[in-house]
Amino acid sequence: MCGIAATFCYGEGRIGRGELVQARECMRARGPDASGYWESDDRRVGLAHRRLSIIDLSEQGAQPMADESRGVQVVYNGEIYNHQRLREELEGKGYQFQSDTDTEVLLYLYAEHGRTFVERLRGMYAFALYDPVKRGLLMARDPYGIKPLYYADDGHTMRVASQVQALRKYDAVNTSMDPAGHVGFFLWGHVPEPHTLYQGIRALPAGHTCWVDQQNGPEAPRSFASVPGALQQAEAQPNGRPPRPALREALLDSVRHHLIADVDVGLFLSAGLDSATLTALASEVHDQVKTVTLGFEEFRGTHDDEVPGAERIAERYGTDHETVWVRQDDFAAAHNDFFAAMDQPTIDGANSYFVSRAAREAGLKVALSGVGGDELFGGYPSFSQIPRLVSTVGSVPGAATVGTGLRVVSEPVIKRMTSPKYAGLLEYSDDYAGGYLLRRGLYMPWELPDVLDPDLVEEGWAALQPLARLRQTADGISNEHLRVTALESCWYMRSQLLRDTDWASMAHSLEVRTPLVDHHLLSQVAPLVAHHGLTKQDMARTPAEPLPEDLLDRPKSGFTVPVREWLLQDRPEYEDARGLRGWAQYVYNRHT
Repeated sequence: MCGIAATFCYGEGRIGRGELVQARECMRARGPDASGYWESDDRRVGLAHRRLSIIDLSEQGAQPMADESRGVQVVYNGEIYNHQRLREELEGKGYQFQSDTDTEVLLYLYAEHGRTFVERLRGMYAFALYDPVKRGLLMARDPYGIKPLYYADDGHTMRVASQVQALRKYDAVNTSMDPAGHVGFFLWGHVPEPHTLYQGIRALPAGHTCWVDQQNGPEAPRSFASVPGALQQAEAQPNGRPPRPALREALLDSVRHHLIADVDVGLFLSAGLDSATLTALASEVHDQVKTVTLGFEEFRGTHDDEVPGAERIAERYGTDHETVWVRQDDFAAAHNDFFAAMDQPTIDGANSYFVSRAAREAGLKVALSGVGGDELFGGYPSFSQIPRLVSTVGSVPGAATVGTGLRVVSEPVIKRMTSPKYAGLLEYSDDYAGGYLLRRGLYMPWELPDVLDPDLVEEGWAALQPLARLRQTADGISNEHLRVTALESCWYMRSQLLRDTDWASMAHSLEVRTPLVDHHLLSQVAPLVAHHGLTKQDMARTPAEPLPEDLLDRPKSGFTVPVREWLLQDRPEYEDARGLRGWAQYVYNRHT
């Protein structure tokens, strides 16, 4: 795992070496093991890299890496889990490797297949590759968007980096307010892609490539894979093989691929089904699995203490287990470091930040996380609530039209009694897009002018087009479960869970891998979910050595530790704005 930065002057001008190095160095935590830099002879292209050594720890794995015979250069962040098979194919075609890295595989795959080589990759990745013959830069990001990639184009220079903070180091980047990013934060509790808080900085969409060259400048990003597309294909596939064996085989395959590394790989272990299942499966394919649990002193011995359950799972599967205990004071002491690491404002991320710190303190450089199980197997209430809402309330003739008037009249009264979302129940329940906004929205659309300038809200809402984009996400998918999977995966998981996992883990120089967030796994499991209705219970019953029965019957519970309050203890500026919305305002103020 690494931090990458690139500058390409496709128009007039030359790169600013100092700014590029400064952008690289602000991402030092992403890659503390080494740094690298390359620029072209004409100083129109520069690539920079911070390295966290995971595969091929030698100097042969250093970046930027070159295909010496063709002059192609690449900087890359991520892991290609099928790189060994791809390497064998390339060697069979005469390519000679100088390292054991997956980075070199990228170079030769590009030489063999050109821009379409990304369709052959299985993994999490973001990269920038310069081709001196075509005088162009190719950027790409994995189908789920696990790894971030941001760019800033001023009309003659393209700048690329793994973090928004890195691009802000350039004087030429437009950092004026982007209304869509600001409105999006209060709407969702995170900044929805491709927007950021800044006019001049955008996220490359997940599953897209972008090409820019000296002759034509930048092309529009081009899609090569998407979660909704995979789900549509899943619906069209026949029932196929018996579901339970097929599910077990697919999960084992994903875990096996995600354990590939030249350093120890551990797991985040709680008492939940996702991490417990991964631990059980990992113990089948790895001799010695290391697990880490975050324990809270204030909860020790209480109903909220997950440590006993996690330790029981570790004992059952013979893992090398470590529980890292923390106290409330530890959170408050980390306040400034936590906000310094947060690349974009978010109402989440605290849990990921502290469990990543615990894993690093336990000696790990790589850890597996159970994120993605709820999205794939329907672990959220949204999987039952949204279809029920649309089929009942949404079936009322003229519901949206009547609901708008009803909301205007009732909202002032309702918000004094309960959640203001109830005022929009009729207006926003006629389809999955509106139902999802009701379920996941932090502030409702009609509330936004209360927290931001009304003119800014109007402009930002017009640019965001949230309902239209939500509909686009679910369009073409008829299965109720898969429609919610698409929405949760492309919105909440991508822009909040995965993004927060990335910055929070990389702040501690830890690579987090997500076996349940894998595009190949999705193609294997989605048809089973669509045609057989597989659930998390089915997932949890795939290990050869069964999970404890009481764990299988344990209802899903949220993370109950009041991390936000602990982070902000003894901070008077937060006293008047407690709760989730108060936390959102506090986070926003820290970033603006």
